[in-house]
Amino acid sequence: MVTPETPCGRRLALDCRNILDHRAGGGVCGCCGALRPRYKRLVDNIFPEDPEDGLVKANMEKLTFYALSAPEKLDRIGAYLSERLSRDVARHRYGYVCIAMEALDQLLMACHCQSINLFVESFLKMVRKLLESDKPNLQILGTNSFVKFANIEEDTPSYHRSYDFFVSRFSEMCHSGYEDPDIRTKIRMAGIRGLQGVVRKTVNDELQANIWDPQHMDKIVPSLLFNLQTADSRSPSPLQVSSEKEKESPVELTERCFRELLGRAAYTHIKNAVTPVLMHLDNHSLWEGKTFAVRCFKIIMYSIQSQHSHLVMQQLLGHLDANSRSSAPVRAGIVEVLLEAAAIAASGSVGPTVLEVFNTLLRHLRLSVDNELSGAYELTEEGSKVIQEHEERQLQEAVIRTIGSFANTLPTYQRSEVMLFIMGKIPIPGVHPILPNGSGPEGNRMIQVMLLKSLRQVTSGFQTTNMLTALPSAFLEPLLCVSLLETPELRLLVLQILVSLIDRHHNTHHFSCISIISDTSVLKLKLDKCSRQDNLFMKKHAQHLYRHIYLCCEEASSAHTHFHTLYTLLALLSIELANEEVLIDLIRLALALQDLAVSGEECLPVFNRCAIHALCAAYLNLISQLTTVPSFCQHVHEVIEVRQKEAAHLLPEDVFIDDPRLPASLEHTQECVLFVQSKIVEALGGSGYNAEKLATPYVPLNIDEDRLSKRKSVGETISLQVEVESRNSPEKEERTPAEEITFQTLKSAIVDSEGMEEAERARRRQVVEKFQKAPFEEIAAHCGARATMLQSKLNQIFEITIRPPPSPSGSLPASSTSSYAQAPPPRSVPVYEMKFPDLCVY
Repeated sequence: MVTPETPCGRRLALDCRNILDHRAGGGVCGCCGALRPRYKRLVDNIFPEDPEDGLVKANMEKLTFYALSAPEKLDRIGAYLSERLSRDVARHRYGYVCIAMEALDQLLMACHCQSINLFVESFLKMVRKLLESDKPNLQILGTNSFVKFANIEEDTPSYHRSYDFFVSRFSEMCHSGYEDPDIRTKIRMAGIRGLQGVVRKTVNDELQANIWDPQHMDKIVPSLLFNLQTADSRSPSPLQVSSEKEKESPVELTERCFRELLGRAAYTHIKNAVTPVLMHLDNHSLWEGKTFAVRCFKIIMYSIQSQHSHLVMQQLLGHLDANSRSSAPVRAGIVEVLLEAAAIAASGSVGPTVLEVFNTLLRHLRLSVDNELSGAYELTEEGSKVIQEHEERQLQEAVIRTIGSFANTLPTYQRSEVMLFIMGKIPIPGVHPILPNGSGPEGNRMIQVMLLKSLRQVTSGFQTTNMLTALPSAFLEPLLCVSLLETPELRLLVLQILVSLIDRHHNTHHFSCISIISDTSVLKLKLDKCSRQDNLFMKKHAQHLYRHIYLCCEEASSAHTHFHTLYTLLALLSIELANEEVLIDLIRLALALQDLAVSGEECLPVFNRCAIHALCAAYLNLISQLTTVPSFCQHVHEVIEVRQKEAAHLLPEDVFIDDPRLPASLEHTQECVLFVQSKIVEALGGSGYNAEKLATPYVPLNIDEDRLSKRKSVGETISLQVEVESRNSPEKEERTPAEEITFQTLKSAIVDSEGMEEAERARRRQVVEKFQKAPFEEIAAHCGARATMLQSKLNQIFEITIRPPPSPSGSLPASSTSSYAQAPPPRSVPVYEMKFPDLCVY
């Protein structure tokens, strides 16, 4: 403070220093203060003598009014404040630094004139100065000012402003390693808020530098993920939890900022925003833990626009391809993320390339199987690395679940295409070629199992009103061919797939175990009338299904789960697709299975024979109550009561348990414990059912007949006739005259005698055994010979049935009659070339 006793020389020096410090001197304020510009005097007046007193509000109002009245001075005010702040920072006068920033913030909020750009440049220069400081308080102060500035909507565009420094500096603050944990948390939170401000300021301004460029995203996204990861790894103390309730925690701030960034991403920006996430998870080995990776992509999927979901899926699939040689846990982590993301994205997860998505997943499934069998996979630098079998199994299960998750998001028609696509990938001998690999038969078996599991996931929950479209021949026939293979697991998967497809009213859970149900009304089954499409489906494919059910029971390797699934399948056929004809066929099938268990021709184990008896008992008990025929129900009930007293090992409650008590053999099974076909025919015939068909024993069709029509048509009868002729007479160049077809011929061809039926059954059994046990080369040669023979028979049939029709115009003229002997035989005239009388034409 200058006093009157101060010598003049010293007073002058103090006044000069005060002038240089931009404060008016006590002695020469009259002469020197008047020479300074007004805006400088106004700026100087907002600073108090003691910085602890804070901003002089009255003088600040004067400065604000002056800036609004003379906007052309605003840039000079900003430059002057910037100059003062730089000097105060250098001299460690941090109180005045805070006052200068407060003044700048107020001016920035109040002024929106066209010359604001130059003032903003001064403001950003001061913020940069604070961020460059090594003092945490100054860094936080500069960040807070920048966040306030970012929330201001500017009226005038800026063509030359750059935020590259702020992106780099705020990202660096997000990774702060300050010793004091509280200060470190504050610095990191300030960095996160700063990045949020940069995004808000630039994301919607086309004149600014594109914040979505990889050079910026590679800094912003990893900084956010680092704080998200660090917050997850720390377990907060109770005191921290109570304090975080009062204020926002770092993890909440980071997640909010990340969501805001992704929510502003347009279609073309998704790739640049997601790629740094993938790289961060790779660099820090975060796929194996799965938890953090799943959380990150949940945030992504919930934040981006729903129509962009498939872009994220495509990037994840591409990243899975890029990591095809990585360890199994890494690939499993990526697949788990795909699973969770697909469930969130719902219908938009697959995008336009539906089959490509499933093709990629199936390719990695096959690659995992090959790795499991080989025991190692190749790496570029480390040579080969031994893998763990259980890790590959976990990966395979994850891929299968992901395939199901993707399929659940598809409409019905696309899911049918995926089912056909997967079925076409299954190697089936004689149907689909077996893909060459170095794993041999075991590799093909594992591929079959994995693809059928994938197919089971796709069909789970599949809903359709038309079974003809849900189970077309191109899908059903290869699927049933798989059930003929020797592997029990494959047969079980086929049965489960059929159950999933047929169960359209969710009745499967009612048959969770095989048991004798005393009253089916307690099950509250959802029944619906069989539609015309269902009738057509069963007319076309019923014999296929019955045959494979029969053959599955013939397999000695069938276990408890097989019989349980067979029972469920039979029950669903009776509920979902049954008409009168189907019910009769199913009862015939059940009785044929009983005969199979009694005869013992297939050398089945005792458990299998008892299980078949129990299966027939449970199913006939169910279907008798569904038909509501009292005499049928009574007969079934009587047989079950006799079994409960004398042969409990033929009932499901005593067979399908952990430790069943079974007899040593079933050679002497009493008639009283069996269901009698004649009594069932009598009971159902009296209620209007087709007793004649019911009395005919069921015989499974062989493989060749399975591919032909099941109805006895005239064409089929002719083919039988030609076959008999060709067997009786050797093939010659000249064709023997065809026998005339009469009613008696048709009757004898359709109605077979008992002896012929037994011979036919034995022949069919030999054919089945031949196809099951003969070498592949022998089967192929046999099929080739049959194809040639079939073609020749077809040619004979065509020659028999297509004969020269009479001329529609009448008899031949005399001139033509005389020369008919010399003329070639008349050719067959197609219908469209015939000339009909006018009365015959409609």
